[in-house]
Amino acid sequence: MKGDNNMSSDIFKQPLFLHSSESSQAAYRAMMSGAADVLVRHYAGLEQPYSGLGPDVLERLIGNIEVCPEEEGMPMPELLELMGSAVLRNSAIVTDPLCIAHLHCPPLMPALAAEALIAASNQSMDSWDQSMAATLLEEKLIRWLNELLGYGQHADGVFTSGGTQSNFMGIMLARDHYALERWGWNVQQQGLPPEAGRLRLLCSEEAHFSVKQAASLLGLGHQAVVPVKTDARRRMCPLRLEETIARLVSEGLYPFAIVATAGTTDYAAVDPLSAIAEIAARHGIWLHVDAAYGGALALSSQYGGLLDGIGGADSITVDFHKLFFQPISCGAFLLRDKRRFRLLRLTADYLNPEDEEGTGPPNLVVKSVQTTRRFDALKLYMSLKHVGRRQFGELVDRTIRTAKAAAELIRRESCFTLMADPVINTVVFAYRPQLAEGRFAGQSASSGTGLTAADQLNLTIRERLLAEGTGVIARTKSDGRVCLKLTILNPLTGPQHITVLLERIRTIGWELETEIPNGKETVAR
Repeated sequence: MKGDNNMSSDIFKQPLFLHSSESSQAAYRAMMSGAADVLVRHYAGLEQPYSGLGPDVLERLIGNIEVCPEEEGMPMPELLELMGSAVLRNSAIVTDPLCIAHLHCPPLMPALAAEALIAASNQSMDSWDQSMAATLLEEKLIRWLNELLGYGQHADGVFTSGGTQSNFMGIMLARDHYALERWGWNVQQQGLPPEAGRLRLLCSEEAHFSVKQAASLLGLGHQAVVPVKTDARRRMCPLRLEETIARLVSEGLYPFAIVATAGTTDYAAVDPLSAIAEIAARHGIWLHVDAAYGGALALSSQYGGLLDGIGGADSITVDFHKLFFQPISCGAFLLRDKRRFRLLRLTADYLNPEDEEGTGPPNLVVKSVQTTRRFDALKLYMSLKHVGRRQFGELVDRTIRTAKAAAELIRRESCFTLMADPVINTVVFAYRPQLAEGRFAGQSASSGTGLTAADQLNLTIRERLLAEGTGVIARTKSDGRVCLKLTILNPLTGPQHITVLLERIRTIGWELETEIPNGKETVAR
């Protein structure tokens, strides 16, 4: 029955919830239309990747905004305009071609439409009776992902918040599986086994920090993480892996998991997955592949071969808020043998009663470390359905082509040093000081930091770009040197944008080198 019911009482001076009444639906349409207008004017319509405001200025700006009015609330048109002018205009404009610092993608528009459906319908993906059709669509998408990445019919998975959570789940299940198989010890019921201090997991020197984080959270400590030397291409070396396993066993330690990486954060290196899978199988060690970054290569007709062997992993991390171009947050954890989910299965009478398990409708909470969980599968589904596999793969390939073009532009310039050829779409390089004495006006700022003048110069270049708002790029270190990094996750970014950015970096670098402190005089070039 349509109508306002008691919504016309004094408590509700305007509709606050979307429901069956015509007034609430009209208010919702007006708010969504207003939000879209503000997004276009104050965000999508901007012509550079950042406003340039520093944290002190932003602190004052945000500090002047009242959080919760005591009496009257702010009308929605005014509130939206405030958020646009104060927040959106001073955020990272991820859709700009020169917002290329991190693994931080522009989201596809079908996913933005899906986000509105997800938020308004507010399904909770823990129990069937909170997410009926949503549960079935997530399970359908998980089956498709398993097939895409080479898993068979006995595989399963669950959507997660992203790579950190998925890596945590992979390492946790590996630990619990090892304890059960080797010692008959149920970690879920009994806690850590007496031998826990001797458990070890292996990963490359370039693995994501979440591997160490997971070891810490799981009670194993950073001591449990054993880095394996990488080769000249910054990939885990299979020979070194074999040697490390043998050494650990000889020392009375227990290597229970190997974490291989398909797309390292800085250099996008892809470990030799087939060789590592063979080693893991031979030694009976759980293999988890962190493909948070590189998992989307499975859609590429040109670069999909980089993932050869990934189907031999026991578990896989894949992120969708990177090269699948989804809004944050959105990821998945995939498991080759779904029976191993029993290691984290729990039931509760008020949520997923034990008498329903296996006979009633599916309750996805038994596969997750989360209880309440968003219907994030919808945005990936709508993106795939609208864009299609061929075009999706082309979007991925385009970012890689731009990265390779950027590397070539850098290689041609004497004032830049390219640290490595890009594998996927990150480019690491450094500005090389042009003056023989290697001095510049700001070098005194590095006093006591252990940074060289060249290091400080590169840091200052990045800071200048951000302060101008002309480029949002990242910093990292390579072989102890401070470097600049381009992470080209935007298919709209092309070589023409990189050319402009490099010219600006070259100009800033030379200006910094030739400025005389205080006087600001420059030498002729």
